[in-house]
Amino acid sequence: MPGQDNLEVRTAKRTRARPATPAAKRAWADARLRPIRGEYPFASHFLELDGGVYMHYIDEGPSEAEALLFLHGNPTWSFAWRGAVRRLSKRYRCIAFDHVGCGLSDKPANYSYRLAAHIENARRLVLGLELERFSLVAHDWGGTIAMGLARRLPERVARIALANTAAFPFPRMPWRIAACRVPVLGKLAVRGLNAFARAATFMTVETPLHPTVKLGYLLPYDNYANRVAVAAFVDDIPMAPDHPSRGELEAIAHSLRRFQDRPIRLLWGMRDWCFTNAFLEEWVRIWPRAQVRRFEEAGHFVFEDAPERFAAELDDFLSGSTSAP
Repeated sequence: MPGQDNLEVRTAKRTRARPATPAAKRAWADARLRPIRGEYPFASHFLELDGGVYMHYIDEGPSEAEALLFLHGNPTWSFAWRGAVRRLSKRYRCIAFDHVGCGLSDKPANYSYRLAAHIENARRLVLGLELERFSLVAHDWGGTIAMGLARRLPERVARIALANTAAFPFPRMPWRIAACRVPVLGKLAVRGLNAFARAATFMTVETPLHPTVKLGYLLPYDNYANRVAVAAFVDDIPMAPDHPSRGELEAIAHSLRRFQDRPIRLLWGMRDWCFTNAFLEEWVRIWPRAQVRRFEEAGHFVFEDAPERFAAELDDFLSGSTSAP
């Protein structure tokens, strides 16, 4: 009946217009995660940011314990930290969030997915959870964002653990990433064909991912709209001096030596074609006293190629050990 059809349309429009609530978001997340619950058994939480945008995070372990803040890169999400969180949440408060546009966080079409915005979102989470002191664990783009957060809240950062990342300008971009920035074709590949996220499930590891793990990485990026931040992160790599995020990156780079006396551990997959050994050497130049742990048989997703050792090295570092590798 025409009248019935119109009623259904009006009802659908009203439903979409209703503002989300944390309870509704949690119920949605539970349903979304059902296929991978065996790998990702954590309870979902949401922080409401400006404009009604919700950012997803997990908060595992004793609430009164030392806090660890995990920051993922692109095109991953907090799923990447599941192994470390399982082990470390026995003794630490483990908070792993999804950047806006990633994982189970909202993915607004019109949003500033610039470096500064991601840093501000991380700062809002720290303030919202009242974390007076925390240690950083970060990978890929998450390392840049983590050090941007550290620059804004230096007195709150206790220790720093970074894996295959950069927080300083670098001279060239790997061709496999540069290809994703080609006008029109790059966006078509990244958003239309999911080429970037799909490629990450095999180009970043030396050992093939289990099908359920592969599903876990791809789950949030299952359509064109949901890949908005995957493409935005690629576009936001500030290679040119006049890039909108170049000033932010340079400010972060200039602040790095401020942290050289903090406990720092660099965990590096040595078969990474993106963040190569040259990046590790630059980190060591900046932080000569940093503890370095090389994973000779691991690629960019070092936490997937060597999950048990990666979590153990973090545990060792956080316990205050300075033992040789």
